[in-house]
Amino acid sequence: MQKKRRNGRASNKTSVEDEIAHLRGLDLRGLRTRWLSVFQRPAPAHLTQHLLFAVIAYRLQADLFGDLDHATRQVLDRTIAQEAGPAMSARLASFDQKRTELTPGTVLVREWDRRSQRVMVMAEGFAWNGQTYDSLSKVAFAITGTKWNGPRFFGLREKGDRSTVGAQS
Repeated sequence: MQKKRRNGRASNKTSVEDEIAHLRGLDLRGLRTRWLSVFQRPAPAHLTQHLLFAVIAYRLQADLFGDLDHATRQVLDRTIAQEAGPAMSARLASFDQKRTELTPGTVLVREWDRRSQRVMVMAEGFAWNGQTYDSLSKVAFAITGTKWNGPRFFGLREKGDRSTVGAQS
């Protein structure tokens, strides 16, 4: 951010809101480039686009408005120390599986390219357009022609996403 002096005080020429709005428009490569300029090191390879965005946006806001105070950081560090390692990984994996567990007969609906796409959950996979697929990611690829995380594409990982409806038939 560039600084401009007004009445002897420094003010941000580009507001943090504008900066975050700009981040929303960046693709994965753009976010990695922005990460490098913010953190002075390359972004971790495993971070997805939405996580890169969230971390950069947090850092921009923390730099402008202030980060967590020392006492809060201590509480978070103690919490991490108590729940670190394999137990935490197993708990997170279990939570993720429960969130995306689907019952056979559930119909997922997603609008793509102005068309409603209906996918039936089956005991052995997912039925779409007369074919059976073994993963939602493969269905999403068949619909879009690009790689997607299937559960995310169908709104199963974003709470409150209205583009997905689960209905028993």
